[in-house]
Order: sequence, then C-alpha cells, then structure tokens
Amino acid sequence: MAKQVTMLDKAIIMDSQAIKRALTRVAHEIVERNKGVSDVTLVGIRTRGVPLAQRVAEEIKRIEGVDLPVGVLDITLYRDDLSTLAYQPIVHETLIPFSINDKKVVLIDDVLFTGRTVRAALDAIMDIGRPAAIQLAVLIDRGHRELPIRADYVGKNVPTSSKEIVSVQLTATDCSEQVVIKEIIED
Repeated sequence: MAKQVTMLDKAIIMDSQAIKRALTRVAHEIVERNKGVSDVTLVGIRTRGVPLAQRVAEEIKRIEGVDLPVGVLDITLYRDDLSTLAYQPIVHETLIPFSINDKKVVLIDDVLFTGRTVRAALDAIMDIGRPAAIQLAVLIDRGHRELPIRADYVGKNVPTSSKEIVSVQLTATDCSEQVVIKEIIED
C-alpha cells in the first residue's frame, strides 16, 4: 500500500509586513553593494522570483529614482531533474528584452534550498549573454545546499529540517502574502 503524504502548516514565519521590510532591505543592499544602480539589471526566476524582482525594482525606484530593467527567466529546460518532472514539462517564456552583456545581473528567487535552481539559472543566463557579474537575491535561505552556491542578498535565513517545506505565498501568484513552514507527515 502506498504511503500517504500530508503537509501541515507548522508556522507562519513572515507576514506581508515582514516580506515588505525584507524586500526593502534587499533593495537597499543592492544599491549599496553596487555603489548605485548603473549597469544593474534584475532577473526574476519563474515563478515567484518574478513578482519579487518587480517589487525590488519598485523599491529601488523609490530609493534611487531609477527604473531598472526587469527580466523573466524560465529555467525548465536547464533543470538537472527534467526527466523526473513530467513526460512533457511545461516551458514558459523567458523574457529579457534588454542586453545583459557587461551588466550586473541580480537573479531573484523566493527560496534558496539545494542550489540546483540557481545552477540552472546561471546556465540559462550564460546562454543569453555575458554579464559583468551575476549576483543572487532570495527572500528565504533555508540551508541544505547540495552545490557550492551562496546568496548575496537574503531576506531571511530560516533553518529547516528535511521534512519541512518553505512555502512563499505572494499576492501576485497565490492571493495571499506570507511565508509558511509546512511539515511533511507520512502516514
């Protein structure tokens, strides 16, 4: 008999205000580290990295008065687990309507876990152009890295167990705004 897997909400670790504060801090850190935002572009990794990138861009505009270009990156075909996902994986559009050559590209994603998504994103970016530098911003870093990848900007570090899932819920994609730790229960 097959095991049933249930996910129970364990804790809300960020509400909408905490997410807003974290993104504001990340925006300030991007500006500070890059000594302004000339030659900086933001690229959100589908799915939740995209609205996060747009929100960071809005915050940078508020701080610096500059509209940064924001791109959308789909990494589906670059994943190392593509054959285990589905027989016919759904590929979405990558939309980066600006040159990334000689630019500082800030990749933005919701959760940094094993590092495999970021590795796929790096491969995808390098197929598009040759940036001067690639930086990584994440809302949540939950640890458990399988690859030597580290975020440059982190909204919140959240130690987790392997039986937990970090669920980022954003109004743009989920109709709610919070970060929840869910626990996997096997029956």
